[in-house]
Amino acid sequence: MPSETDAVLVVSFGGPEGPDDVMPFLRNVARGRPISEERLAAVAEHYYLFGGISPINQCNRDLVAALVSELAERGSALPVYWGNRNWAPFLADTVAEMRDDGISCARAFATSAFGSYSGCRQYGEDIERARAAVGPDAPVVRKLPPFGDHDGFLSAIADRLGDVRRTEPNAPVVFTAHSIPDSMAASAPYVAQLNEACRQVASRTGTSEWSLAYQSRSGPARVPWLEPDVGDELERLAGDKAEAVIVAPIGFVADHMEVIYDLDTEARRRADLLGLRLFRVPTVGTHPAFVKMIADLVLGPPPVHCPVDCCLR
Repeated sequence: MPSETDAVLVVSFGGPEGPDDVMPFLRNVARGRPISEERLAAVAEHYYLFGGISPINQCNRDLVAALVSELAERGSALPVYWGNRNWAPFLADTVAEMRDDGISCARAFATSAFGSYSGCRQYGEDIERARAAVGPDAPVVRKLPPFGDHDGFLSAIADRLGDVRRTEPNAPVVFTAHSIPDSMAASAPYVAQLNEACRQVASRTGTSEWSLAYQSRSGPARVPWLEPDVGDELERLAGDKAEAVIVAPIGFVADHMEVIYDLDTEARRRADLLGLRLFRVPTVGTHPAFVKMIADLVLGPPPVHCPVDCCLR
């Protein structure tokens, strides 16, 4: 088995590039889950509001370009590939491209900062499924662990939040992350990692009033998911006579659909109805500290494997 890293693979969720892509993409996302066509059609409307184009793909192109530049500045010529879970470029196609290019061993950076089945373990399963589809000559791909406790990630968020707090220094901060089923959270470090990351960022920015809320739940109402929902947290703050709120999506690394729709559209509409001025913190995106962190992980010691029973479904 090769031991030298000769490429980087950025692994992400994927998103549609136009209106005709939206429903096929959502069917890929929902594959194997009991989600009705009616529910998918309702979610599709979110994408149609933005021309059927998810910003996540351009966010990933920008991240790849920034990482290539950072590696080059360090004297590394490692090629950086990009593959998605649910839409083109599909992960198996990218792994096949890597094989054809003579890549033997790559490190994979998944664009998900905290440990859970969908945010960590599933990406590892996707990588192995893609390698199996390519065949026995597929490159070895070693997934990097979640990075929600890494200084580069926390510094980037703190910098983004600090910029907004200079405008609204007295507004409470609501950190947000994707909700997951309680059963999934029970086998993962997700909630503990998120709370510690929020505490760290709040400390770095001098934020005394903060809370963690969840967003973007997609499961049936009968299944318990992590709460409070961000909308309910806005209701609470309005009831406490807050006049403004800062929303910081700490659980996301890019301004993709679950940020620009669930926060910039839905949560902002809720805030307007409540009489709250809402200020949304940009995600880390291509912040220099975040890109440097990825390069550190790529060029550093071999990644540590997660325990076999970690982050079960």
